[in-house]
Amino acid sequence: MNSTEMKNFADQIRYYTLKELNFMGYGHYGGSLSIVETLAVLYGNHLQASPETKDDLDRDFFVLSKGHAGPALYATLFLKGYIPEEWLYTLNQNGTSLPSHPDKNKTPGVDMTTGSLGQGISSATGIAYGNKIAGRENYTYCIVGDGELNEGQCWEAIQFAAHRQLDHFIVFIDDNKKQLDGYTTEICNPFDFETKFSAFGFHTLKVDGSSVEAINKAVEEAKIMTRKPIAIILDTVKGQGVPCIEEMYSNHHIRLDEKMREEIEVVTERIGTEIGVR
Repeated sequence: MNSTEMKNFADQIRYYTLKELNFMGYGHYGGSLSIVETLAVLYGNHLQASPETKDDLDRDFFVLSKGHAGPALYATLFLKGYIPEEWLYTLNQNGTSLPSHPDKNKTPGVDMTTGSLGQGISSATGIAYGNKIAGRENYTYCIVGDGELNEGQCWEAIQFAAHRQLDHFIVFIDDNKKQLDGYTTEICNPFDFETKFSAFGFHTLKVDGSSVEAINKAVEEAKIMTRKPIAIILDTVKGQGVPCIEEMYSNHHIRLDEKMREEIEVVTERIGTEIGVR
């Protein structure tokens, strides 16, 4: 995809993410919206996987370690043909195939069950190591949250990945500056992710996480690096692309009141009009 196509794909992902959450009336808006551009770049240009190859061991793997952002992944999987649209409107309901956090046993295209923070990046490291042992050249991609990196388990996995020189392992850090209870700097200051990942032995890049061009360039650069895993720090905003959510202090999990619903649905319809979907 070129830049225009990637931006359009991101708009589509944002639209359907909002649609499924609006239908439910509550959910993880903030952290879902902040990874939309990254998902557009990965599934639009880089992830070598499809509904037809979802069980092929030579495909690329993707692990959403911050599993609460599942709605954005589900919107992406719908747009890529893994699941039907009607599934989106069963999000987190009894009997659904789309639970609040991704489950590999329920949803086609989900490579790893996640939601217990810290375990996703650990599993992704294991996948990347297993692929290396098997002599495969496929990539393992993982998105981890900035608040999630409070978990010590994450850093055990990060150190292991560097020790094993997993150069086909690309980790995105969604640095949206907030976690469940407030700003990351107030809850447990993460300091500088670039410095930390470099110190742990990663090639490290930092990009504007709202720019599909910047993210795409970083992934292209990551793929030519060798002997180290790669960390791409995404400078994002929680609720990215929806101003009324961006401006909320507590926007990790939102339960819509009438005013919020009206504001968010106005933005949703505007995006739908722009991409030609109503």
